[in-house]
Amino acid sequence: MERLDAFMARATAAYYATRDPFGAAGDFITAPEISQAFGECLGLWCAVVWEQMGRPDPVILAELGPGRGTLMADALRAIAEVAPAFRAALRPHLVEASPRLREAQRARLGAYVIWHQEIASLPTGPALILANEFFDALPVRQFVRRGDAWAERFVADGAFLEHPALDAPPLPGAASEGAVQEVSEMSRAVVAALAARPGTALLILDYGPAAGGFGDTLQAMQTHAAADPLAEPGSRDITAHVDFAALAAAAREAGATAHGPLPQGLFLQRLGLATRAAALARARPSQAAAQLSAAQRLLAPEAMGRLFKALAVCDAALPIPPGFES
Repeated sequence: MERLDAFMARATAAYYATRDPFGAAGDFITAPEISQAFGECLGLWCAVVWEQMGRPDPVILAELGPGRGTLMADALRAIAEVAPAFRAALRPHLVEASPRLREAQRARLGAYVIWHQEIASLPTGPALILANEFFDALPVRQFVRRGDAWAERFVADGAFLEHPALDAPPLPGAASEGAVQEVSEMSRAVVAALAARPGTALLILDYGPAAGGFGDTLQAMQTHAAADPLAEPGSRDITAHVDFAALAAAAREAGATAHGPLPQGLFLQRLGLATRAAALARARPSQAAAQLSAAQRLLAPEAMGRLFKALAVCDAALPIPPGFES
């Protein structure tokens, strides 16, 4: 028997250590694999924020959980074309624990990228940090309202067990019977640590509600279909919705400014993703329909445009970053 967050951490580590889960042949597909315009737009977002920082040289450009390296490759290509001074100043860093995914990243990006096993080893100094679908994979605790108290969920033999919540974080005082409250202590700690770094801008894109609330959002994907998150640990992708309100609060408590969250569709529209996709369609007529369909998938409210959100956490001295203007 183990607490849900410990179970989730163990299962996720085993999962990513043994497979490449991305794309049609894997278990799920992420935005960078859907359209190259996604990574290009984020790269140019970083270029503008670098200008807002006063053009520090050198500057860290880091990605948390970089998958196959697709986002970083697209970002670096766009930066080299549009902002060569930023490209010369930046030093690419990837935070990736999976040896298998590191090999895929090395094949795509070359050996000049610096890899890190954990976020804490990123060097100090001005930094632009991207986190696309990273926080949803961090472990959560689940608390269930029973009578006038909270119980916590543990996992044993593929099923939930409940025990009194003895070391729970602050939880709502009132809740209906059976209500589930999720808390990702690791997510809050990561944001707080990055928010406390001077001269840092963190951009989070992930899925979840803009405001926190009750609900069990634990889920798993296997071969692009829903699966039991408690069965066969290490064989499927386990995630939970990101509590953006909690992350923003953690950032502000650490002294940074939080911008958003905004619906991903609105954010990407403001960054010009639709315009970029249209240009790619004109340049490659044989792929025009696929390019425009991919952009629609990222932007449309009924696809990824509303459920996915964008949140920026910036040094309080920085101005409002692009895309988050009111």
